[in-house]
Amino acid sequence: MGKRNRAAVVVLGDIGRSPRMQYHSLSLARQAHLNVDIVAYGGSEPHISVSEHQSIHIHKMPQWPTFPRNFPKILRPLFLILKPIFQFLVLLWYLCIKIPAPDCFIVQNPPSVPTLVAVKWASWLRHSAFIIDWHNFGYTLLALSLGRSSPFVSIYRWFENHYGKMAHGSLCVTKAMQHELSENWGIKYEHELDISKWPLFCMINLLNFSGLHHSRKSMMISKNLNEPYGLCDCISNGLLRADDNDPNLTPFTERVGTDIFLKENRPALIVSSTSWTPDEDFGILLEAALMYDRRVAALLGEDDSTGDEVVWEGIRDGKEFLYPRLLFIITGKGPEKEKYEQKIRKLNLRRVAFRTMWLSAEDYPVLLDLGVCLHTSSSGLDLPMKVVDMFGCGLPVCAVSYSCIKELVDVEKNGLLFSSSSELADELMMLFEGFPGRCDSLKSMRSNLMERVSSVRWATVWDENAKPLIHKVISERST
Repeated sequence: MGKRNRAAVVVLGDIGRSPRMQYHSLSLARQAHLNVDIVAYGGSEPHISVSEHQSIHIHKMPQWPTFPRNFPKILRPLFLILKPIFQFLVLLWYLCIKIPAPDCFIVQNPPSVPTLVAVKWASWLRHSAFIIDWHNFGYTLLALSLGRSSPFVSIYRWFENHYGKMAHGSLCVTKAMQHELSENWGIKYEHELDISKWPLFCMINLLNFSGLHHSRKSMMISKNLNEPYGLCDCISNGLLRADDNDPNLTPFTERVGTDIFLKENRPALIVSSTSWTPDEDFGILLEAALMYDRRVAALLGEDDSTGDEVVWEGIRDGKEFLYPRLLFIITGKGPEKEKYEQKIRKLNLRRVAFRTMWLSAEDYPVLLDLGVCLHTSSSGLDLPMKVVDMFGCGLPVCAVSYSCIKELVDVEKNGLLFSSSSELADELMMLFEGFPGRCDSLKSMRSNLMERVSSVRWATVWDENAKPLIHKVISERST
């Protein structure tokens, strides 16, 4: 069997929200010189360098429908049983019929069921190699909702382990996961593609990181900021006034003639990318935001009798405070989003505001001041891709502390760790005191990250770790 010069990248999820698999696809096309077929769900648009690459072809599968609101509860178990069967059949159709036969399949795990089963069957039927990129363990994610003692979790783990051993090669994201695969799962083909060593946003032209570009991008997103969860907040107050419908003014910038200036009393922009799932306790961020709001008011001697409008009018007129307003932009979609949106609406915040909106990859390095990661890891062995994305564009991060997060976050060098909402509030107070002029710790961490971005590239690490494995399994299967 000769070499076909093709690879298939399989994601049972939104390809636009799977950055690691997008970069695998780019490297397969650019560095391994293969034609690449991506089989995944649609939803969010992938990076333009992926969607427009002439050697990369995206095949979007139909998705299993969500529960209708009036769907009878008695039929829901049947609905859930039929879902993996439908997914399995659709995967087989795409992997065995819709796309040309590849030299190898590279599949993202989790989800494990039915993905690993379908890809293994397809690799056997099409005489292709089968590589798993281990992001986490699927059974630990299922255990969050069903409990570790559930028989469904045990069955899921058996499938994940059984079909994981059948792979011709494996990549994983941490040293801890590499050890687990080798010592406890009996998977001996593993190669660590350590995500702590490469910036995923290496595709972004970091020359765009300038005050002018920041200013123009701020103006572009300002139209989305006047939609608060409450009737009014510290961001929308000025925008909603009739005399403030001025295209030259935003909460961040002011245009004078052809020049754009950043305001000294602009809010600090913080992003938290979340999947709105039980392994990310968004309540920690809400509590920390409330603590920051109350602590700043206390330090400035404001009491409950001081009306919000008094503070907001002062900000609107250019008044500067020791601590800035915080604008949290929350990206992502998931099952608990609506629950937390309702909680945000009930908060009475004076200097903190929230928005849920989509930020493109290009927005990260030019708009944001800090990232917050709430990922706690169901297995304790994975690392949050969102932090790698942020680091890759020079954005410091405050992240929840858990067992192997220090493989990624070097405390006070590129970010900070917290275990409670109070600790996160302390960190926000420390990092943003004197914003935007001072903030020495924040500036130092950003400088460290920018130096690393300029010296480390995904392409280099992929060449050293993934490329040899892919070439090895392809050559073994083609002989």
